[in-house]
Amino acid sequence: MESFAALVAGKDFELEEIVSRGAASPEGFWYDQERSEWVLLAKGEATLRFERDELVELKAGEYLLIPAGVRHRVERTSADAVWLALHFRESG
Repeated sequence: MESFAALVAGKDFELEEIVSRGAASPEGFWYDQERSEWVLLAKGEATLRFERDELVELKAGEYLLIPAGVRHRVERTSADAVWLALHFRESG
């Protein structure tokens, strides 16, 4: 089971640790977030799918910026996958 832990939060941001343990998004589920998300895969491997049918493979140490409103899902994660996710509102 995937776990989420808030590490620090402010008015316009939240940093959380996500431990995936091989989890993936449920079939047909898409994240469609109001805030941008910068994710760092700190450990393990993962595959994200974007609604425009793009797959992104990540290995430990790789990161990605997902703009607000870009629909995406987690296709797969390794049993040891650990993320840092920074959710934030872009200025302007």
